[in-house]
Amino acid sequence: MDRALSLAATPGVPLGPNPRVGCVLLSADGEVVGEGYHRGAGTPHAEVDALAAAGAAASGATAVVTLEPCDHTGRTGPCTQALLAAGVRRVVHAMSDPNPLAAGGAATLRAAGVEVSGGLAEAEARALNRAWLHGLTHARPFVTWKLAATLDGRSAAADGTSRWVSGPESRLDTHRLRAEADTMLVGTSTILVDDPLLTVRDAHGAPLPHQPLRAVMGLRDLPADARVLQPVPGAPDTLHLRTRDVHGALAALYDAGRRHVFCEGGPTLAAALWEADVVDEVVCYTAPMLLGAGRSAVADLGVTTIADAVRPEVVDVTRVGDDVRWTLRPRR
Repeated sequence: MDRALSLAATPGVPLGPNPRVGCVLLSADGEVVGEGYHRGAGTPHAEVDALAAAGAAASGATAVVTLEPCDHTGRTGPCTQALLAAGVRRVVHAMSDPNPLAAGGAATLRAAGVEVSGGLAEAEARALNRAWLHGLTHARPFVTWKLAATLDGRSAAADGTSRWVSGPESRLDTHRLRAEADTMLVGTSTILVDDPLLTVRDAHGAPLPHQPLRAVMGLRDLPADARVLQPVPGAPDTLHLRTRDVHGALAALYDAGRRHVFCEGGPTLAAALWEADVVDEVVCYTAPMLLGAGRSAVADLGVTTIADAVRPEVVDVTRVGDDVRWTLRPRR
């Protein structure tokens, strides 16, 4: 199962409305005879990919797969029927499929005489597909709010300069996290003030082959020469969401197949996300720096007394270079 999970997490697979799935086929004596993974909407599912690699050796094999085989016809046929046609005798899956359109595969396989067991490494499989699972439950994308701030909570100095609050190690780590999302979201103010490119880049500053959607939320027009509007290989066209309604913007992104929004907007957008109660994760880089004045990391949240303070749960604290990275989640 560890190998199947590793296949499911293969870098470069387009993120979006489909889950990430890996599959390993084992012979009766435990030898790997085929393996595969899902490469995005419209491509063969992990089981079919592994069956193609195994050929005739799939007969009598055990399929180890990170998600219960699907039992419906979408862009591709049911994986249950492909497994039965290949003569697979046993299926071990990590998590049951919560999608009502695709669920039921385990029951279909059992009814056909295939031995089926589930729950192996379920927590790991769920973690791998947390954004997809969140979308099924909430019908909106998973939202990560990322910020970098000084010890006194400033994201920019009094003169507006903000490069660089965090250190080079934190900036590289941010690109790693960007690559795990399918959408980058900022507000129009960030575009007008900072003119970011909003791409995922490597340690040398070169863009990676697969890029998230760049989305800008707000009513103001964007300058024609804004860097966020410039074509980038591997990146879809930038989407301008002409609204201040957070729920409406996230609904539009969800309808467009987006499941994980990584927000690096300024304090106004950050406050709007909190007010709308849609922040699902916070990643904060705290730099060993004091400014004493300047732009706050988040605008007014309506908190007037310490008893009403927003207190997210600390999930992880890690030193990154000279900075400290906090990973938190809201208490709901």
